[in-house]
Amino acid sequence: MAPSAGPGRSADTRLAGGEVLLAARAVTKSYAGADGELPVLAGIDLDVRAGEIVALLGRSGSGKSTLLRCLAGLIPASSGSITYRGKALAGANPGTAMVFQTFALLPWLTVQQNVELGLEARGVPARKRAEAALQAIDLIGLDGFESAYPKELSGGMRQRVGFARALVVEPDVLMMDEPFSALDVLTAENLRGELMELWASGQFPTRAVVLVTHNIEEAVLMADRVVVLGSRPGTLRATFDVTLERPRDRNAPDFDALIDAVYQVMTGREKDTAPHLPGRTAAEPAKRTMANTPLPQASVDGLSGLAEILTQHGDRCDLADLAEELGLEVDDLLPQVDALELLGFALIREGDLLLTASGTRFARADVQESKRIFADAVLDAAPLVRLVVTSLRRTDGTLRSGFFRDLLAHHYTSEQVTQQLETATDWGRYAELYSYDAAREEYALDEGGAGPALLPGRPQ
Repeated sequence: MAPSAGPGRSADTRLAGGEVLLAARAVTKSYAGADGELPVLAGIDLDVRAGEIVALLGRSGSGKSTLLRCLAGLIPASSGSITYRGKALAGANPGTAMVFQTFALLPWLTVQQNVELGLEARGVPARKRAEAALQAIDLIGLDGFESAYPKELSGGMRQRVGFARALVVEPDVLMMDEPFSALDVLTAENLRGELMELWASGQFPTRAVVLVTHNIEEAVLMADRVVVLGSRPGTLRATFDVTLERPRDRNAPDFDALIDAVYQVMTGREKDTAPHLPGRTAAEPAKRTMANTPLPQASVDGLSGLAEILTQHGDRCDLADLAEELGLEVDDLLPQVDALELLGFALIREGDLLLTASGTRFARADVQESKRIFADAVLDAAPLVRLVVTSLRRTDGTLRSGFFRDLLAHHYTSEQVTQQLETATDWGRYAELYSYDAAREEYALDEGGAGPALLPGRPQ
């Protein structure tokens, strides 16, 4: 699917004529789960051409990092094919190099030794790899740090080492897995800008870049093509060809319009034409299960804070304007937005976030009334929280967290299981539905709280 109207979406003839370096066809990837296969990618078709930066954009669970690793040959696809220059991959892709989010440097090696690692693995003689490493270090702005160890470097400098180590092997395709997400805002902005200057100058020793990100603005700022992935399993939802001139002006109307268009596709809200009932989200609670309704990674403090801010804007606000006012990116607010929608506290309408009647009551209530409203909503809308409460009621009132981990493992990766339980713990505690003892890893029913009386079968 390639949207055909609007800024930044017309075909770029320079890119369209580029040589296909990487190609994925009908790629799927699944992992073994407790009761069968856990699908991560489903039917992905993608070309990466010489001369372009491709951004893989998606929410948590979209499989974007998994796809990147499949393209790099670090993990095999379950089905479908991945080719490099027309030849099927059989192991690591010889034409790619990877930059990781967490730097992945060896602490006992100096900067130069870390940069030389890839060349050493390829059998390059010591003198030649030293020369190449020093050139890469100079290119990426690390002059004077050749003999430093990672512990002596700031986060930005460590990531520069990661870039130098990847670029020194002069890969056809540079793979970047959220390379700026572990950095502070100013450092990330500086490094991002320097890399784009290098790319534009023609000094960048690679023919294409594939960037994994969850940041919409970063994708539009850097990429020639933005590929939006849907979630659980990851599917190709849309592609945007970005033809805005470089360097890109974030304040330009066309830039803002493209951000809005990508946001709508990324969240699926451009397809949301059915009317909503006040206090209800699009999916009916009766159809929700623990498997098809993951809890957003949003704390009660975060979602209630957003609700309170909305009340200060008359219960309705343009989401992009609100993010700018708070000094955030739009996608920084998405988990809280998703949480408010799930609980029936807010709705999205044409880019505006507006509180429902129940959301307004929640935001304006005192603490105890807020807890009661939240408990009612969370039991109705969050299957995992409801499962914890129901399971506790059917025992002596206590259960180890391992019980719920095993159940979640049927449908989620281990990292996702941890996130789901963290959110469920936070929400259940606030609603006074149950407590959690971290030392014993044990949940206990909160008989004296606001929530249990709201369960079916309890005294009203």
